[in-house]
Amino acid sequence: MKNIVRVSLFFLAVVLFSTACPKGNGNAGNEVLKPDSVAKEIPLEELFLPDTAYESAGKVNFIVEQADSLEYFLSDVKDRYEADFSSFTFRRNMLRDASFTAVLDKRPDTVEIAWVFNTPEDNFVTSKGNWGGGTGWTGQPIYVRWKGEDIEAFRNSGVLLPEAFTRVESTSGNNVSAETFGEEIIFTSLNSKAYFLDFNTGKRTRKDLDVLNTIKGSPSLDPELKNLYIGQGVSRSTPMCLLCVDLLKHQITFKYSDHKAWRNWGAFDSSPVVAGGYLIWPGENGSIYKFRREQGSLTLLQTLRYKVNGAAPGIESSIAIWRNYGWFQDNHGNVICINLNTMKPVWHYGNHDDSDGTVVCRIEDGNPYIYAASEVDRQGMSGVCYFMKLNGLDGRVVWEQKIPCKRIDLGGKILDGGVYSTPLLGNGNCRDMIFANVCRNKAAKTNGELMALSTKDGSVLYSVPLRQFCWSSPVAFYDKENNMYIFTGDGEGYIYLIDAKNGTVIHTRKVAYNFESSPTVFGNAAVVGSRVNGIYKFIVK
Repeated sequence: MKNIVRVSLFFLAVVLFSTACPKGNGNAGNEVLKPDSVAKEIPLEELFLPDTAYESAGKVNFIVEQADSLEYFLSDVKDRYEADFSSFTFRRNMLRDASFTAVLDKRPDTVEIAWVFNTPEDNFVTSKGNWGGGTGWTGQPIYVRWKGEDIEAFRNSGVLLPEAFTRVESTSGNNVSAETFGEEIIFTSLNSKAYFLDFNTGKRTRKDLDVLNTIKGSPSLDPELKNLYIGQGVSRSTPMCLLCVDLLKHQITFKYSDHKAWRNWGAFDSSPVVAGGYLIWPGENGSIYKFRREQGSLTLLQTLRYKVNGAAPGIESSIAIWRNYGWFQDNHGNVICINLNTMKPVWHYGNHDDSDGTVVCRIEDGNPYIYAASEVDRQGMSGVCYFMKLNGLDGRVVWEQKIPCKRIDLGGKILDGGVYSTPLLGNGNCRDMIFANVCRNKAAKTNGELMALSTKDGSVLYSVPLRQFCWSSPVAFYDKENNMYIFTGDGEGYIYLIDAKNGTVIHTRKVAYNFESSPTVFGNAAVVGSRVNGIYKFIVK
């Protein structure tokens, strides 16, 4: 007997009425309205994508370990992240398509700084060097707009700082408590701390939280529980692991490190995501995990371990999900689709080289399509970045664009070329376009470019030269006429505001040292951290 919750989803149905004449000797002049159809209930099994394995999946040597003999199928196929104005996970939702709520009153012409929060710098020297402060790759902050009952729960548990609230004098002369807490920015730092800030003021809302090791990736907030999920990136004092922070206690209440992993690097740069009631979390140790979630805790249910060509790769990207399929790429250049019900591979595609950026999924004519790009690493000091569109159901190539790139030597440290960023799908007046920051490293005239490609055939529509290579993922703003604008930063600390339709640079200036992290967006604001300490809130005007 399958341990599966038979949940049915309701699709919108149109109720049609037809005219019927009564039989017998009833009044023929009376017309009876009779429903011709009723709301149709779609069984969950019909919404699941096929449980199959294409021939290409044979290249993946894998096992699925289970906590018991039960089957843990998804309880639904909805995207829990799209129902909220907040941004709880990397690139906001299961598709990783960065559908932030960002609407401008008019065509913007400048970018202003609303506030700056500087993190302390950590001078501890790890086995991988000194990491300082600020945020690294991918480093996207969480933006959350808490509901009234959530604020009350935090107040009752005593986890908020007094500064999170203020006292104001009413018109009657009596002091009343006025809420200044409600919109919060949460981010993790290279200095091994998690920070909680008021979105409007940049002031602390909770105590800084020691997360034990250096954090490079993006944290994730549970859309239904008050759990914060953090993956460690470099060991500072303890072995690397994944963490669950109970926000009602402001404490780490769950840690997990896999000693049976097939790859001996236990980092978790991937930003986990809730799908069908479970938490899905890839690791750099060659494994993907499915957890049951509870307040303040996780229970491991299934683990997928895999190798390709005899080696266990590491997954630094975040998994994109639609229905029961999940897509990711790894640092050996594998793009893999798995069935999240069984945790087994569906198809495999070889993306030629190290691939760390997160894939993006878009549903086109009812089918999922995957956009992915590689780096130049294993090819040597020069090579080709492969930017491609794949059919998400079977892995077939729709188009592939080859972009020449080089690696670069910066003071004895070799940095790869190609795409580290997550592509940005266009909407509005740029619906048929996709954008990505590409590290050209003098394979073109500049070290970095924002490139615009056609989603239909992959042709390069234009490129915007940047001052330096760029790992940060671009984000979008739209005006009321649905014109698209792009905000991004580069490795030299410049910010750019660009007209997405034609590549015109509207505004640029140097602000920090290195914007390696990706922004989160709400309204006309973008919040992003720099590599040297500063966390910035920008206003696009």
